Amino acid sequence: MHRPLPTELLDYVGPAIGALVFVLVMSRFADPARRELNAVIVGGAMGAYLGGGLGIWELPFAAIGAVVAYRGLRSHRAIGIAWWMHSAWDLVHHLYGDPIWPFMETSSFGCMIFDAIIGLWFFLGAPSIRTRRSLVGAA
Repeated sequence: MHRPLPTELLDYVGPAIGALVFVLVMSRFADPARRELNAVIVGGAMGAYLGGGLGIWELPFAAIGAVVAYRGLRSHRAIGIAWWMHSAWDLVHHLYGDPIWPFMETSSFGCMIFDAIIGLWFFLGAPSIRTRRSLVGAA
């Protein structure tokens, strides 16, 4: 199934704002807790599309993504790669598979934007954007 790209402004802006909120919240955690928590989160995200319309291809993606996410326990860059892998899979699902939220046709497109921004933050070393003390560990 082929879907046209979204035309609503909120299909682009909403996920970007969501990603920025995610970064602000995650900035409250000190490293290494921030890195380790995000490795677990992105590892779980790798299985989000199991049964999502691309058949057998969902399994190797989830397995490879889990390995990359595991490497993220020790590497911000690996977490960035994992988020970008998921972002690419979001685009594939937007164009050919089922959306991540069946009730919202553009949800995979939005997830692609959200994940790409988070991945970029991790490629930058997931720097803290703190305004107050960290939730986990004082730095």
